[in-house]
Amino acid sequence: MPGSQDFTADPRNADLKIYLNGALVPRAEAKVSVFDAGFVLGDGVWEGLRLHKGALLFLDAHLERLYAGLAKIELDLGMDREALTAEIHRTLAANGMTDGAHLRLMVTRGEKAAVNQDPRNWLGRPTLVITAEYKQPSPTLATRGLALATSSIRCTPADMFDMRLNSHSRLGLITALLDAIHVGADEAVMLDPHSHVSSCNATNLFWVRDGRVATSTGDYCFNGVTRANIIALCRDNDIPITLGDFELSDLHACDEAFVTGTFGGLTPVREVDGVAFPAALPGPVTTRLKALYEALKDAQAA
Repeated sequence: MPGSQDFTADPRNADLKIYLNGALVPRAEAKVSVFDAGFVLGDGVWEGLRLHKGALLFLDAHLERLYAGLAKIELDLGMDREALTAEIHRTLAANGMTDGAHLRLMVTRGEKAAVNQDPRNWLGRPTLVITAEYKQPSPTLATRGLALATSSIRCTPADMFDMRLNSHSRLGLITALLDAIHVGADEAVMLDPHSHVSSCNATNLFWVRDGRVATSTGDYCFNGVTRANIIALCRDNDIPITLGDFELSDLHACDEAFVTGTFGGLTPVREVDGVAFPAALPGPVTTRLKALYEALKDAQAA
C-alpha cells in the first residue's frame, strides 16, 4: 500500500522545466555527474516546499533549516537567501505555476575529482537543483488513513547521525520503511535509543488520548516545519499538548493519531502494529487541527 507520500499523477509534469545550476532544462536533460558528491555519498542537504495560492508556505522557516544544514556540513552554496528565493520564483515562472505544486531544493557538494569520502576532494562548485511538480496528496488518504508498524531501526542522537539534518543520506529511514512494508504497513514508527516513540520514517507523529495531543520531545526526530506549526496551533487554540518521552504502549492506547509533513500536511493514522484506533477517520482532534492548519496556509497566501 502507498504511504504518506502517495500522490495523484498529473500529466502536466511531463513537460516541466528543472532548475540545474542556473539553467532551466527539460526533465530528460536534468542530469548530474556520476562523480557528484550527492550521488557518490549522499553528501548534501535538501528542503521541500509547497506552493499554495501563489505563496511558498513558511518559506523563511524552510530556508532557515536549509542554511542551518549547509552550515552544519560546511558547504557554502555561494548564494544568499534572497538570491535563492529569486531562483525559486524563476523556476515557478518558467513553469507557469501558481498553486498546487511541491518543490524540492537539493544542494550537494558537487562534482569531485575522484570517488572518495574526503570533502576536500571536490572541485569547489556545489550542485543546486530545484524541482517543481504539480503534486497533491492522494485524496483517499484522508479517509483510509495510514497503517503504521514499528521498525527495529532506531532514530539516532545528534552526536551519531542528527535526525534534524535534512541529509540526502536516507538509507536508515528507507530500511525502517522496508520493515513496515514487509508486514503490510504504509509507514514505519521509529523509536529513540531509549525505546521512546520518536518519529515515522518520513513524517512526524502525533496521537491523541482523552482530547490531549502527544508527541515526542523532538530530540531525536525530524525538525519538521509542519510539526512546529501544529504544536503552535495547539498552544494558540487551547488544545492540550504534551511533548515527552512516551512508551509504545501509550501510542497503542490512543484514540486517534496523525502524521505531519510539508507535502501531506496532516494525514490520519488508522492503526499501529495491527492495533486499530476507535475514532472514525479523520478523528475529531485531527479534523480540528487540519482545519486550523488549512486556515494558517490560507493566511500565508493572503
